[in-house]
Amino acid sequence: MVETIYLGAGCFWCVEAVFDRLNGVHKVVSGYMGGHVKNPCYREVCNGTTGHAEVIKVDFDAEIILLETLLDVFWTTHDPTTLNRQGADRGTQYRSAIFYTSDVQKEKAMWSKSNVANTYWDDPIVTEITLADVFYPAEDYHQDYYNLNPNQTYCSIVIPPKINKLKQKFSHLLKP
Repeated sequence: MVETIYLGAGCFWCVEAVFDRLNGVHKVVSGYMGGHVKNPCYREVCNGTTGHAEVIKVDFDAEIILLETLLDVFWTTHDPTTLNRQGADRGTQYRSAIFYTSDVQKEKAMWSKSNVANTYWDDPIVTEITLADVFYPAEDYHQDYYNLNPNQTYCSIVIPPKINKLKQKFSHLLKP
């Protein structure tokens, strides 16, 4: 039973690196969603003029990993209290967002935002929860970026703490 959900939590390289390691996640694709320009490219999205968020498309087997579990990882591995920002990455393209594909996903995301997320964060959650729209896959060189470029400066500084947090809190969910 494969489902799809789209998650934005800052730079898609970071988010992809985290979710790709989870057992039950079949495929993660970096891309763009939530904007007003058709077929945006990375430069346009980075300029912040298209309205798109950098997101990942997560195809997961709901019989192996529950949506609630994915959302728990989502809330834990980024800061959903900072509007349009994750660390040094600033702009609407880095906003915290959940783009759901069904009413059930919407209900679970809303519940998770109001209940689970508050156990991790003292400040108000600013994550948007929106019906999924057109997903535009990012350019090929963005796919599996961290695994292919672990020594790139951004990858070697920003992503390892997120993966370490994943390993500390969710080691039981990792792929063998």
